[in-house]
Amino acid sequence: MKKKKRENTVKYSRLVVVVSLFLFCLIIGRLIQLSISSEIDGTNLATLASKRTNKTEVIEAKRGTIYSANNDALAQNVTSYKLIAYLDSKRTTNENRPQHVMDKEKTARELAPILEMSEEEILKYLSKTGVYQTEFGSKGKGLNEIEKSKIEELNLPGLDFIESYKRYYPKGNFMSYTLGYALSSDEDNTIVGKMGLELYYDKILKGEDGYVTYQKDLRGYKIAGTKEYRKDATQGKDIYLTIDSNVQFFIEQALTNAKNNFGYEWFTMVVMDAKTGKIIGMSSNPNFDPNTRENITNYLDYTVASPYEPGSTMKTFTYMCAMENSVYDGSESYNSGIYVTSDGTEIGDWDRNGWGMISFDRGYALSSNVGVINLINRHMNSAMLRNCFRRMGFGKKTGITLPNEQTGKVAFKYETEIYNAGFGQGITTTPLQNVQALSALTNDGVILKPYIVDKIVDSDTEEVIYKGKVKTGERVASTETVNKMIQLMDDTVNGLGNTGARYRLDGGQLIGKTGTAQMADINGGGYLSGQEDIISSFAGIYPKDDPEIIIYASMQRPTGGEQRGIATAVKEVVTNIAKYYGKTISSTEEKDDVISYKMPSFINKSVDIVKTTLNSHNIDNIFVVGDGDKVIMQYPDCCEKITNKDKVFLLTNGTNYIMPNVVGYSSQDAAIFLEMHGFTVHLNGSGYVTSQSILEGTPISGTMEITLELAPKFTDSG
Repeated sequence: MKKKKRENTVKYSRLVVVVSLFLFCLIIGRLIQLSISSEIDGTNLATLASKRTNKTEVIEAKRGTIYSANNDALAQNVTSYKLIAYLDSKRTTNENRPQHVMDKEKTARELAPILEMSEEEILKYLSKTGVYQTEFGSKGKGLNEIEKSKIEELNLPGLDFIESYKRYYPKGNFMSYTLGYALSSDEDNTIVGKMGLELYYDKILKGEDGYVTYQKDLRGYKIAGTKEYRKDATQGKDIYLTIDSNVQFFIEQALTNAKNNFGYEWFTMVVMDAKTGKIIGMSSNPNFDPNTRENITNYLDYTVASPYEPGSTMKTFTYMCAMENSVYDGSESYNSGIYVTSDGTEIGDWDRNGWGMISFDRGYALSSNVGVINLINRHMNSAMLRNCFRRMGFGKKTGITLPNEQTGKVAFKYETEIYNAGFGQGITTTPLQNVQALSALTNDGVILKPYIVDKIVDSDTEEVIYKGKVKTGERVASTETVNKMIQLMDDTVNGLGNTGARYRLDGGQLIGKTGTAQMADINGGGYLSGQEDIISSFAGIYPKDDPEIIIYASMQRPTGGEQRGIATAVKEVVTNIAKYYGKTISSTEEKDDVISYKMPSFINKSVDIVKTTLNSHNIDNIFVVGDGDKVIMQYPDCCEKITNKDKVFLLTNGTNYIMPNVVGYSSQDAAIFLEMHGFTVHLNGSGYVTSQSILEGTPISGTMEITLELAPKFTDSG
């Protein structure tokens, strides 16, 4: 039998040796690579090692506080808590001291009233499976100290709190659109501004987080004797506003009262210091509570971010434009009522019957659209009007430090567009632009830039790092223009029977211009025609003799199309501000002596009977025109409300008229009285009549013209 050949194992042994040697060389090579390389496979080795042995903790910067001019905190940080529940039963090692939620139904039942959640909602969170812990949604976040204490007093096992900070607004919905709000980020608990001043000044308010880095042991504790690298947090800066808390309260209260008593869709009001440009109060209603934001319906601030058609308040600036271009004659007359454009379009006054032939001065007080049209058609053009509007600040931002400020639109080209722009339709503006433009009338023709931040302060060092200051724009009006406009605004509010009569205050120191704009139909084009589809506005100055505030108010869709709501609110605010400033809203007589009376119709009544009737109501300032025995025209008209301090003019059916003495009359009263005589009246200056070109007692026949010299009326304050 043949012997088997023995297998050669030596060859296989050599192969194992070669392979082992090769692997050994690879390992040595890898060790050399690791020892001399700073980065392997895209990973920085030093960084990796540092992360395993170093620990970095964030030092959170505290967000700055926003204060009013009265040092009231309007937005501040407060400690808040997030509720969590441990669900993993492994946390409990001692049944006598449970560390997880044991009785879910009881826990849900007792937490429900504190968190303002239903038991069913809470049970959904507590019934999660396969999770270590759970939270309770938005209702379980932002808990305050009181809510935390109530939960702790329940002694429910498995509940815990994570401490953090949240933004708190002590005054609730107080100036909510201006302040805006800030929210805590879910990722890193950083508070971030989302709206209003909180958004605009977010970087300044939030500061910059710091950190501390140190070497740690296996348990995560700092290793004694090792170096610590530290960068302190830069705390957020504190912001002090120009807002006066008391004035702001007056505004908030007035807007709420108007909502309750009259009704509207929205209402906005801005009050600015007439001498500095400081915004001392501004608000929009409906408002919202920044702490909850549950009732927020709109994210645009009407004062800066949502331009709208201003209506007849723009007539002030159209008239100023005519005066500055030396084309205005207040005594020039036109036929009011309806104007037909070259393409056949009819544009009417608010009373389409008009008031007959009246002067441009009278047209302003009556808010005549046809007066503006005639003024533009005869003496102006689109370039002149557009240039004036832009110089006054319309069509561009005011620069106020609030987010999303819009420029509005002052574009117009064709005939009807130009006419409409002159009385505030077809163009859009913001309330801030309007108070800025009105500042020319309180600053001798020079524009004041509105601002709302008085100073920014470093909370650590108390160093003022920014200080607000008065900023002036260009001169847009002469002293003569300013004085004339003050007179026209005075006549509008304080002259009897004019469009601003609802705004009249005792003493006559509130002056202004009303506006009513049709609302644009955003769906079908053109304008809406409903009774309530309007925006009512008022642009005012108080007091007229030495202006301290400028006020601009607008109300959209007043209930029933009534103007009383906005007028009542404006007067309420101005009256409260006057008292706050230590002034009294009264005439030289005591208020108790002023008696109101609603004028009846005296047409075709005996002059003697009319006098007796008026005298019985303590109205003695009665002026009879002509020698007739019956009244054929009266002023004020039927149903106008007057006081026993006002004048009453009666035109009779007589044939003999003589020139009266009107020296000492206001320009408004004199013009009314003389126009009833049939005069064409020319006024030089503004204020009260100092002389008349036709002497008292001169017989009046036919159409006559008279010139009245006017001057401001000053009273001795001493």
